[in-house]
Amino acid sequence: MAIPMVAANGVRQTVNAGLTPAQTTWNLRSALNVAALNCQDPKYIGLVDNYGAFLKRNAKELSATNRALQSEFRQRYGSTYRDVQDSYMTQVYNYFALPPAQDAFCDVSFAISNEALTVEPSQLDLFASTALSRIENAFEDFFRAYEQYRVDLAAWNSEYGPPAAVTTTVQGYTNPLDPAATVEPGQTAVNSMPATEPVAGTADAQSPVVIATDEPAASTSLPNEGPIFQSGEVVQGETTPAAESTDDTSVDTPNQ
Repeated sequence: MAIPMVAANGVRQTVNAGLTPAQTTWNLRSALNVAALNCQDPKYIGLVDNYGAFLKRNAKELSATNRALQSEFRQRYGSTYRDVQDSYMTQVYNYFALPPAQDAFCDVSFAISNEALTVEPSQLDLFASTALSRIENAFEDFFRAYEQYRVDLAAWNSEYGPPAAVTTTVQGYTNPLDPAATVEPGQTAVNSMPATEPVAGTADAQSPVVIATDEPAASTSLPNEGPIFQSGEVVQGETTPAAESTDDTSVDTPNQ
């Protein structure tokens, strides 16, 4: 398993690091989309309905966010922006589907989906900025626990196990909209660097990883209202990005 590295500024370099406001709001929407698909425990009953209400209640604001996000990618990458944006969004969905963090992710996403029912649409961006941070904390808790496990394991092996020379790899996602970053179409936005010694703030991770989960249960029924991510939104179970559309009233109908 690859663990995103912690940068010099103390921020772990996940898909949610260094986002624009439009990215933040859209990534929250993406997180709730994944939760509606993957959080199947009966205690999360109502999550799908909450997600549908979130889309409907904030349809105008989400459409504006989607247009702003496309504009940001287009201004940065020109005619190739869709490929870069699609690749980034695939990483976002896969990140939120990280299996070891799903219990905590589902718990916090369900709570946020309930809170979102009372948020005024005009306050969506503000709500997203705090809500996404709470979702990110679910993954941060897992990353730190896993890092500590590897530290403890290394200590045990050093005392009781056979010595072994290990070259490790630390990982970090690249935000395509970071002014200092340039992502070529089709290029992964995951950076890696070899490290023969533990890197401060991280445990030794392994090679790059593409995270995937099982498809959601066939009984899952998602809302069919609200704006869709018109430039290749990818949900669990889909293999081909959706074609771009300019119709903000398109329905959100991921594969089951």
